[in-house]
Amino acid sequence: MNEPVIPNPTQVPTAATQRNGNAVQDLASDEGTGRVTLTPEQESQANRKAIVVLNELIETSNDGEKGFARAAKDSNDPALISVFNESERSCHVAVAELQDQVRLLGGNPEDGGSMTAAIHRGWISLKSLATSRDSRAILEECERGEDYAKARYAEAVKRVLPEPVRVLIERQYQRVVTNHDRVRDLRNRYRA
Repeated sequence: MNEPVIPNPTQVPTAATQRNGNAVQDLASDEGTGRVTLTPEQESQANRKAIVVLNELIETSNDGEKGFARAAKDSNDPALISVFNESERSCHVAVAELQDQVRLLGGNPEDGGSMTAAIHRGWISLKSLATSRDSRAILEECERGEDYAKARYAEAVKRVLPEPVRVLIERQYQRVVTNHDRVRDLRNRYRA
C-alpha cells in the first residue's frame, strides 16, 4: 500500500520554487499524486477564462439584486417585500464574493449590471407592473429573472475552472436554485 506523500515544512525551496514562488505548485508536480501542474502561461490563461465567467456571473447577480430591489419597491405585500429584500441581499453577497475571487485571480471585477441589459437577461419590465402592483405578475417576472440566473450558473458549473472558482460557483448555484424555487412556489400560491 502506498503511503501518502506529506510535504516537509522545513524543506528548503528548490530553484524552481524560487523562480516561480509557488512551493505548492512544485509539490503538485510530484509523480503519482494525481495533481496537475500548470505552467505559468497555462495558469494565466485559466485565470483569464475564469475571470470572464466570474464577471458574467457578477452581471447576472447585479441584475438580480436590482430586480429584487425593484420588486420590493413595487410590491404592496409585506411578506413578499421581505422575500424580495432577502433575495436582494443574497444577490449582493454573491456579487461581493465573485468580485473578491476576480481580484484574487488578478482581474478587474465588473461593478454592475445595467437595467437595460437586464431586460434582455430576464428582468423584464418590472416597472410596467408597478402600476398594477399585482403580486402574481411581479413574482412571474422575478421567476423569469431567476430562470436566467439559474441557466447562467448551470452553464458556468459545467466549465473547467480552477478549484476555488468552481467551489464558489457551485455554492452560489445552489443558492440560486433555492431562491428560484422559493419564488416559483410563491408564484404558484398566488396563482391559486
